[in-house]
Formats: sequence, structure tokens, C-alpha cells
Amino acid sequence: MPADAAEEIRGTAHGTAPVPLSVLDLVTVGAGRTATDALRTGVDIVRLAEARGFQRYWVAEHHSMPGVASSSPAVILAHLAAHTTRIRLGSGGVMLPNHAPLVIAEQFGTLEAMAPGRVDLGLGRAPGTDGATAAALRRTDRLNEGADDFPQQLAELIRFLDDDFPDGHPYARIHAVPGPVQATSPGGVQSAHRPPVWLLGSSGFSARLAGTLGLPFAFAHHFSAQNTIPALDLYRESFRPSAVLDAPYALIGVSALATDDEKEARRQVLAAALNMVRLRTGRPGLVPTPEEAEAYDFSPMEEDFIRSWNANVIHGTADEVRAGLDDLHKRTGADELMLTANAHGGDVRLRSYELIADAYGLPTPA
Repeated sequence: MPADAAEEIRGTAHGTAPVPLSVLDLVTVGAGRTATDALRTGVDIVRLAEARGFQRYWVAEHHSMPGVASSSPAVILAHLAAHTTRIRLGSGGVMLPNHAPLVIAEQFGTLEAMAPGRVDLGLGRAPGTDGATAAALRRTDRLNEGADDFPQQLAELIRFLDDDFPDGHPYARIHAVPGPVQATSPGGVQSAHRPPVWLLGSSGFSARLAGTLGLPFAFAHHFSAQNTIPALDLYRESFRPSAVLDAPYALIGVSALATDDEKEARRQVLAAALNMVRLRTGRPGLVPTPEEAEAYDFSPMEEDFIRSWNANVIHGTADEVRAGLDDLHKRTGADELMLTANAHGGDVRLRSYELIADAYGLPTPA
């Protein structure tokens, strides 16, 4: 990694935001909408995020979920790179056990060549789907092996990214291209730079591993809020300075939805929660409309789930969301807040980021 690697990781806060603000996009598809609609919304959001000073825009890998069109983060990121010039783009994350490390090194080396100096490689060890789909992805039923082998897979991936397998290693003559090997080839002028690696997690495993390796850490507060503070504490306690970072750097993913009207926020959040109910009970589908959610007959168990889920969704007017984000930052000490807006319509999601940017006085385009 170059000497300024930490500068690519540590963001800059703008306006009155306590820390840098970023975007996590699940490329959600609402009922009556298409994946094309969702991807176009992604372009609108990334353009807004870049114009308003958000730090980075990440896409999460999911599979076999009709309401989530982000099965191929590298493909989506290439598309977004063509529509932006400054904002950092990355995976939040690529689920490494689903892939050969060499393939990921090649994909993100290609992205780095497309958008030099602004690509992040966030990695997770979960499948990003159900067990049967994971088996189809990995061509094996031994799913625990992928998670258990994650540290070894990570080490192999970093070796490919840095092109530094030792002499005698079976992969010493194999090179991820585009990559550093092009800079050392006769006549080579290719940049030796490569994307910084982040570890993602929803428990303590990746927190400890990221700390031990001196890597930046991203925690999934948006679906594992009860583990946020313990995981961040473990990361900070485990941290060892590295060539990448001399001090811990942790961001957290946060479900946040701002609307012009508080009632509308509650309607949108209920629809997103109904989508989660269906996903958790083996009935994944498109994100329902607020009208469908309001007409839905929730069982007592489903109502309990809705209350628990929405307790960790910061929603309401822009001022209410700002207050909620400020409070969350104070409680966790996170170095960066990565916001994900889950709603049926792309226009609602886009408006949410605009309202939050206004609430914090983020830069406005000239």
C-alpha cells in the first residue's frame, strides 16, 4: 500500500456532520418497479452523494432476493464509475467465500484502472443469501468451510492484490491483471496502486481480525445493532498498527430515512419492515408499497419483529434523523456513518439523502 493509504480510508466531515457521511446501496427493487429502475436510482443517488460531499458509496452483494438487485457489485461499481469523478466507490461488501480470491483481485484491479485512487474493497465472510443459494454459488454443501477459511482466503487475496507471493509458492508466477505486475514489466507504466481492503462484520469475528491486521472495519449496525458497541470495542482493543493504519478506523452502517413529513417516514419504514418480515420467513419478494403494508394483517409475532426492527431505523423529518444520527455517533464513537435508505420508491430514497445533506449543511453544487 502507498504511504498515503490512510488518507484513502479516513474520510472528511463536511458541514455540521460529526463524522464523514457515506451511502450504502442495496439497489432495492419496489413492487411495480424494475431492476433497471433501481439501477437508475443508484446513478441518481451517487451523483447527489458526490455533489453534496458524501465520502463514499458502497454496494452490497446479495443473492436470490427479488427485492435486492445487487448480486454483482463489481459490475454495478463499473457503471457508477462512469457517472462520477470524485466520490469513492466500493463493495459493502463482496462475500469472499463465494469467490476465488484471484477473481476478486482481477475485478477490483479492473475497477481501480477505471477509477484510479477511489475504489474500496470491502469484504465479508457471510454468504449474503440462504444456505441453498450459497451452495449453488460455491458448488459445495460444506458451507462452514468458506467462513472458517476466511482468514486464509483474505491473505491469499491480499497477496494477489500486492503481487507478492514468495518464491516457491504455487501462485508465485500467477498475477492479477490489471495489477502491480504491469508496473514491473519491461516498459511498464501501470500504477502499482491497489484498492484498500476493509473487513465487514456483524459480530466479533471480523472485528478482531480487522484489528489484528490493522485494517479498517465496517460494522453492520443496520441489522445487528445489539452487537455494535461490543464489536467496536473488540476492534479497538485488538487493533495493531500496520502499513495501512496507525490507529483504528471504524464505520457503521445505519438505516436512516428522512422525509418531508414524519407520517410519510413511518409509512415507508413500515413497508421496508414488511419486506424484512417476508425475507426472514422464507418469502423474499419485491419491496411492498406503503399502501400494501398499511393493509397487511400482521400477526402478533410479526408485530413484535416490526417493533424490534424499526427501533434501529432512524426515521422522520430531516431534523429528527440528524438528531438520531448525532446520538448514535455519541454512543458508538464511530469514525464514519454509512447511511442506507430502505423504501419502496427510488424517489423517496433520493429525497432522503438530499434532506440529510441539507440538515447537516453539506456542500451544495456551484
